[in-house]
Amino acid sequence: MTQRKGEKPTISIQEHMAIDVCPGPIQPIKQISDYFPRYPRGLPPAAPHQAGHIGPLRSALSTSSAAASATTAAESDRPNEDNPDRACAGAAASSPAVRRDEEPDVEGYDSDDSTTLGTLEFSLQYDQENNALHCTINKAKGLKPMDHNGLSDPYVKLHLLPGASKANKLRTKTLHNTLNPVWSETLTYYGITDEDMVRKTLRISVCDEDKFRHNEFIGETRIPLKKLKPNQIKNFNNCLEKQLPVNKTEDKSLEERGRIMISLKYNTQKSCLVVGIIRCAHLAAMDANGFSDPYVKTYLKPDENKKSKHKTAVKKKTLNPEFNEEFCYDIKYADLTKKTLEVTVWDYDIGKSNDFIGGVSLGINANGERLKHWFDCLKNKDKKIERWHTLTNELPGSLND
Repeated sequence: MTQRKGEKPTISIQEHMAIDVCPGPIQPIKQISDYFPRYPRGLPPAAPHQAGHIGPLRSALSTSSAAASATTAAESDRPNEDNPDRACAGAAASSPAVRRDEEPDVEGYDSDDSTTLGTLEFSLQYDQENNALHCTINKAKGLKPMDHNGLSDPYVKLHLLPGASKANKLRTKTLHNTLNPVWSETLTYYGITDEDMVRKTLRISVCDEDKFRHNEFIGETRIPLKKLKPNQIKNFNNCLEKQLPVNKTEDKSLEERGRIMISLKYNTQKSCLVVGIIRCAHLAAMDANGFSDPYVKTYLKPDENKKSKHKTAVKKKTLNPEFNEEFCYDIKYADLTKKTLEVTVWDYDIGKSNDFIGGVSLGINANGERLKHWFDCLKNKDKKIERWHTLTNELPGSLND
């Protein structure tokens, strides 16, 4: 090709892209990623290369500092390079494979999955002789911050499922401005039967108390009571979980409203049934102050003469009243198989109708623990038989206060 005087030499675009400013054989122009390698998020930097020859493009999988030193070494050793095109092809084939296998799926990432709610240390003991469940809340660690200061005001509340209501809710004190609270507090459920230990689940929730708005839920854990052995302490250190749904399909007529301890004894000398109202526990709060003024009424049905009604004294402002009162019903032993004992608990109010809290029926038409208690009384004359029973919001019979 001849070139006229005064004309600039023409260079094709192919030749222009192949020219390297450094002397030596023509090399492919390096990509920007060769100097600034991009690693998948979360992967550690590649291990440094061992001493030896380093190709100009193999530094793409090392750190940026190693890439700079490798580039310097490559420029000095470039005349001795065996086949740079083969090295380029190998690096281009292997690099995308590494990124495809190790780069995390950012779009499918759920931030809540890695957010810890904290752990809770507690212990449970079923006192079979006294029908009590002792729940000792020890401490929590690493709770999720709920307040603007990066802390929380945590407390623990307990529910027995099924039948969760205000009647069976217990709670600890509130500890302020901490993510690692230490309560060392024991909460006790009274009136827990062997039947409860088979079918009940204890729900333990950790919440954050707020003065000017609703308290916030942090996390919970649930323990089936059948995991506990009688009279043995079992320790737990559980991770808190998100709030699980409560079964809303339960029969509302069987909503628990507390527990009542009743004693039965048939006195053969006096030919009478002695009914003892001992105490109640975890009654539903019926007043605005969060308490009730409970008293108990008993009926022996059928009551043709309307003379079987007995009533205890009123206990003011309590959900765990102790009555320790006994009532006698003159009745032949043979007639007990035809009778039903109805026990109801009421909240006393001045100036308006008293509120029904809960009731229970014992007799041949009952079932479960209520039927067993009645039969035990019939089989064991002159012996006092005490049992805890669950109160429901179903009014036995058609009783008027």
